[in-house]
Amino acid sequence: MTPDFSILLGTAATLGLVHTLLGPDHYLPFVAMAKARNWSTRQTLTITLLCGIGHVASSVVIGVVGLLFGVELLRLTNLESARGEIAGWLLFGFGIAYAIWGIRRAVKRASSQLHSHGLAAHKHPGGALAHSHEDSRESPANITPWILFTIFIFGPCEPLIPLLMFPAARTDAFSVVAVALTFGVFTIGTMLTLVYASVRGLARLKFGIAERFAHALAGFVVASCGAGIQFLGL
Repeated sequence: MTPDFSILLGTAATLGLVHTLLGPDHYLPFVAMAKARNWSTRQTLTITLLCGIGHVASSVVIGVVGLLFGVELLRLTNLESARGEIAGWLLFGFGIAYAIWGIRRAVKRASSQLHSHGLAAHKHPGGALAHSHEDSRESPANITPWILFTIFIFGPCEPLIPLLMFPAARTDAFSVVAVALTFGVFTIGTMLTLVYASVRGLARLKFGIAERFAHALAGFVVASCGAGIQFLGL
């Protein structure tokens, strides 16, 4: 292993770790949705893993295609930047839509409970006791994991192509594969570690009445991550 290659691998590991730590969109959406939708730890980590793989693999594919066809680095960098903007807006839009749905759901639940447990219980025709009129179909099909996966496919790994893959390509194909794998392992590993620690920590907390607004809060967290990408460059 040459000194240059060792430095490149170390850089790949460091960038994978740091860019994930500094990008809350890599872990907060999973933590928020896991709490709101009562995902198990295993389910949450599986969704995080798949999104992480899609996140890294999309940039790897673009980088490999660019190297094979001799695409200029500037064009690839511009493409990654455009993908980042798309991912940011998708995350922001999904978060806002989910928050609105969560607020409506919380209000509907409160109204339903007030109707069911008002000052005087009432009976329906046939003698049925007062009950909640909450529509059992109010919760949409659980497509949230697929939405997150799609968004992460668009989300680029900005430092991967210009700082790792192109310099590695000056050596050989093995170096390109090695730095991409190293970057991917540290990126996804950091995502899983942060999500696991956060989910386990939140499981010990009780939020009381705020639980009713868990979906709305999750939506705002996701939207904030999207806004951070768009306006703060996170």
